[in-house]
Amino acid sequence: MKRALIVLAAIMTVALISFSFIKKNMATDNTKNILSAAEKNDGWVSLFDGKTTDGWHTYNEAKAGSAWNVADGALHLDPKIKDGRGDIVTSKEFSNFDLKIEWKISPKGNSGIIFFVKEDPKIEASFESGPEMQVLDNDGHPDGKIPKHRAGDLYDLISCSKETVKPLGEWNQVEIIANHGDLKLFLNGYNVVHTTMWDDNWKKMVAGSKFKEWPVFGTFTKGRIDLQDHGNEVWFRNIKIKEL
Repeated sequence: MKRALIVLAAIMTVALISFSFIKKNMATDNTKNILSAAEKNDGWVSLFDGKTTDGWHTYNEAKAGSAWNVADGALHLDPKIKDGRGDIVTSKEFSNFDLKIEWKISPKGNSGIIFFVKEDPKIEASFESGPEMQVLDNDGHPDGKIPKHRAGDLYDLISCSKETVKPLGEWNQVEIIANHGDLKLFLNGYNVVHTTMWDDNWKKMVAGSKFKEWPVFGTFTKGRIDLQDHGNEVWFRNIKIKEL
């Protein structure tokens, strides 16, 4: 009888520990895409509710394509879905802002976070108007061998000063601060790019890049936030912005 009670007590202890672990992780999961009271008071606004694609639409279209869905609290591009493809952009345009996003890329994957994107039927693709912070599997994708094309780079314009990207499969934290032309890109807490937009040096950089083909590239001071469909599976979550 005593032995049975000991076994029962052990089982209950294990069950209690398991329940506490599950409860703790459920609580952690529930904090995804939710602003704290302090963030709200500080002016932060969530751009993704963790459940729907509300607030986003495919570039130059009315709504988000079906290839974009929500998976485990993240905006997810499923490239196996052939219809409903393309970059998605915010419903609202922004000028001076502090943007935070987390991303995770698939093996050999490529994507990006593009900003100051201008929607116009005459502009065929989002990357023709706005600069991009690169999202990449550096070791698996061919772009990883190209300077200014690696994760964290201001794509084809400036290489990141320090490579701080996390191992494949882990979430990376991005912060993009654009304030009256002063542009800072952060990756996992490090300021990896700092430059000034729209001045003579900026125009020189653009003229020496692949973007010289598009005369409106990098000229807009207000535009949408864009999540790129580069044909590879990618996830984004905890997307929030504060206007400056």
